[in-house]
Amino acid sequence: MSATRTEHDLLGAREVPADKYWGIHTLRAIENFQISKRTVSDNPDLIRAFAQVKKATALTNRELGKLDGVKAQAIMTACDLILDEGRCLDQFPVDVFQGGAGTSVNMNANEVIANLALETLGEPKGAYDIINPNDDVNMSQSTNDAYPTAFRLAVYTALRRMSLEHIVALRDSFEAKGAEFRHVLKLGRTQLQDAVPMTLGQEFSAFATNMNEERRYLETVATLLLEVNLGATAIGTGINAPDGFAPRVIAHLAEVTGLPVILAPNLVEATSDCGAYVSAHSGLKRVAVKLSKICNDLRLLSSGPRAGLGEIRLPERAAGSSIMPAKVNPIIPEVVNQVSFKVMGNDLVVGLAAEAGQLQLNAMEPVIAQCIFESISLLANGMDTLREKCVDGIAANVDRCAANARHSIGLVTFLNPLLGHALCDEIGRECAATGLSVREVVLGHGYLSADQLDQAFTFDSMIVG
Repeated sequence: MSATRTEHDLLGAREVPADKYWGIHTLRAIENFQISKRTVSDNPDLIRAFAQVKKATALTNRELGKLDGVKAQAIMTACDLILDEGRCLDQFPVDVFQGGAGTSVNMNANEVIANLALETLGEPKGAYDIINPNDDVNMSQSTNDAYPTAFRLAVYTALRRMSLEHIVALRDSFEAKGAEFRHVLKLGRTQLQDAVPMTLGQEFSAFATNMNEERRYLETVATLLLEVNLGATAIGTGINAPDGFAPRVIAHLAEVTGLPVILAPNLVEATSDCGAYVSAHSGLKRVAVKLSKICNDLRLLSSGPRAGLGEIRLPERAAGSSIMPAKVNPIIPEVVNQVSFKVMGNDLVVGLAAEAGQLQLNAMEPVIAQCIFESISLLANGMDTLREKCVDGIAANVDRCAANARHSIGLVTFLNPLLGHALCDEIGRECAATGLSVREVVLGHGYLSADQLDQAFTFDSMIVG
């Protein structure tokens, strides 16, 4: 039988595994929340953010004379062990779905940091008369300000990483294809009907610009997360925090994180409001919408290979059918479409949860956290997969692209300045009825000479811009 230690809480005594850094509050959460089988340990950004919050509060409490210097140093050392060495990242076994507005996660952090601090002092785990999870690690805090502050820091970090690494990498991949395909003439389309010519490079460069716009938007909404309510304690009134605590702890949090965090101007409002999370996830939904649209385009452009558009070839990644020989499907864009759908669904959950708060607190932040972190992870993995297994290996069917463009009725648009819209309508109608090309119809009626048509249909004139 494994060794245990006895811990106590409001509900009584329980035996906690002696080797665990978490304690009785975490044990009860493990027992109460068997929901998703995904735990807080799956999200190290959130754990590190909690360590940053606890380190900043220990610094502030010591500075204000509320926390003994030895205790404060032990707590800060424990936080540094988590931040610098990755200690105890596996000691957060609480399910990501939980009641209690994040109390279980906050107490999990308090217990782990307390026991890690005790270890640095050479004391046994559970010696809470020396360093106490509630009285010392959680001093001058409530779950209601510590949890959302850590959550915001973690989301900010994850958003910035996704933006600067994954979105930028996909953008660069599209831009490289734009350069590679810059001379490949093809037909543009609106409403799935023939439009006017362009280059395949222009099409892929537009995808790159799309991704760059999403990078910029995400970086904008991420800044909303740097306004925090640390110092608000239970409901925003700062109960049980010493005078001057809030501005001092924000200054220390900025030092610890290296981020320009600011104190919310109204802590009662900030403690119950989830608007920043709605904005942050709306940015993720925007990425998903744009990404899914691009994947739709890739599937259409590669459709065929003979009876579809067939203007590009996607890398072949798997046999496509259990019955049809030689069939290969666009499985990478398809899976990224599905990732995008899930993110869009998560956005609805975030909105519903943000609306579901009552009075001075929103107890639904854990599901908001689950959705946001899941969406970030799915999008990051999806973009990497799309880039590595699809976009980087796309090839152009140059002849097919050119043939579609040269035979398109849409070429008659270039003759508007020469022949007028009404006559061009008639030319287009005749092309559609007879199957003849614009060139053939125009020459047949003698509307223009071959030289005039050659001048109207040069490569440069057909890819204006």
